[in-house]
Amino acid sequence: MSDVEVYPFFTIDRTWPSWLAITLVAVDLIIRLIALGWIPHNRRPSVALGWLLAIFLIPYVGIAAFLLLGSSKLPKRRRNEQAVINGIIRERISDRPIIGDSSHMPEPLSTAAQLNFELGALPMTHGNAFELYPDNHACMDAMADAVDSAQKYVHFEFYIVAIDRTTRRLLESLLAAHARGVKVRILIDHLGSLGYPGYSELVKKLNESGVSWRRSLPIRPWRGEYQRPDLRNHRKILVVDGAVAFTGSQNIIDRSYNKRRNLRKGFQWQDLSLECTGPVVAELDAVFTSDWYAETSEVLDDSGQLALNAPQRGGVQAQVVPSGPGFEEENNLRLFLHLIYNANRSVVVCSPYFVPDESLMHALTTEARSGVDVRLYVGETSDHWVAQRAQQSYYDRLVSAGVRIFMYHAPTVLHSKFLLIDDEVTIIGSSNMDERSFAMNMEVTMFIVDRGFTARMYRMEEDEYRPNSVELDAERWRSRPLLHKYVENVARLSSSLL
Repeated sequence: MSDVEVYPFFTIDRTWPSWLAITLVAVDLIIRLIALGWIPHNRRPSVALGWLLAIFLIPYVGIAAFLLLGSSKLPKRRRNEQAVINGIIRERISDRPIIGDSSHMPEPLSTAAQLNFELGALPMTHGNAFELYPDNHACMDAMADAVDSAQKYVHFEFYIVAIDRTTRRLLESLLAAHARGVKVRILIDHLGSLGYPGYSELVKKLNESGVSWRRSLPIRPWRGEYQRPDLRNHRKILVVDGAVAFTGSQNIIDRSYNKRRNLRKGFQWQDLSLECTGPVVAELDAVFTSDWYAETSEVLDDSGQLALNAPQRGGVQAQVVPSGPGFEEENNLRLFLHLIYNANRSVVVCSPYFVPDESLMHALTTEARSGVDVRLYVGETSDHWVAQRAQQSYYDRLVSAGVRIFMYHAPTVLHSKFLLIDDEVTIIGSSNMDERSFAMNMEVTMFIVDRGFTARMYRMEEDEYRPNSVELDAERWRSRPLLHKYVENVARLSSSLL
């Protein structure tokens, strides 16, 4: 007879003392019963189901992982600091969600601006202008030019930063600005950059230069610095003198991301970024200022980031939407859903990591079945294997509802993130269409209301994205091997935790 007894998801060695075996079985049962009623509290069913599956399959490891990673919010202190910053912003702009004339705005767009202001505290403004940068390296050259002209301050905040042949000029421009007396402040996500070739050299240069820099959400417990490892600062922001700013999807690294596997496969990242002038520069600066305060407890008073009261005329209407675990709500997801549900003619989504929650799936499929032309651009290849397989598990349901899916040709890794609604709404930013971007990453989004700018985006879609993509053939896709479907479905089970 075997000395081992196997219970559901649990194994006991008969040589153990009986009291220990009984205790382990009882604790296992108690964990499961508590988890059933505790984990679904204030969580989406898909997220709760993912955690319950982990706990039921591997109870002790699962519950330990949940206790470490289960909350999608930053500590209460950080959320309180964000609330303080939001209150300051509201007070300085007299609590107005739209600064300037809004009488011409359709009601769904004015209510979207109100929603964003309620959640993120930054208003819709007039008088903005934008330049599109679809080329990563050209954008970094433009950033370097702006930094070279800085006279007062430079605020730099990115998820991945490393020194290489394409970033060296920009990073040396930052250090040169610091050397000539410009106040340069740098935030770099700790885990986002860690491990990339050129990051260690960057840290050494920053430390030697004496420039003011911090790791965002650092994980260095030996120095008393610890944050949740799965909550990251995914924002991309550069502000120079409060006059010009850059934001979008790109990181400060070569298009290949410098890793051997990427070079071997010929991977090249395709991004989309904005150069901004006008009041939204102050709004992006306010986002940086709140993040700097959270990491350093230093209140910045040398920039005009909150000088938004004077109404502007003409130009492009736009609003900055910060989101992430420092806020009580999922600001970006709520904006996306509001805009999609109010679409009348077309919805274009471009997202490298498309792992939607049920609310987003409902919105896209509902609009497609209502006769709206819904187009989704995703990558044919990806640097995240599991996320790619989870993403593919949603294609059947999307195409069945009438959504057209375009896969950007490999070996280019599609990394652009934008949303177009009808004739006048453009969203560009750092946020993907996945649950990590909605709940666990600190993101920044530019909400633009302008027919001319949105027409430029549609032309870019038609001239650059469509010719470099192949439309998914629904019948051929459904006939893919059964093993592929199995792997996709397994990956999908963990999609809420990716």
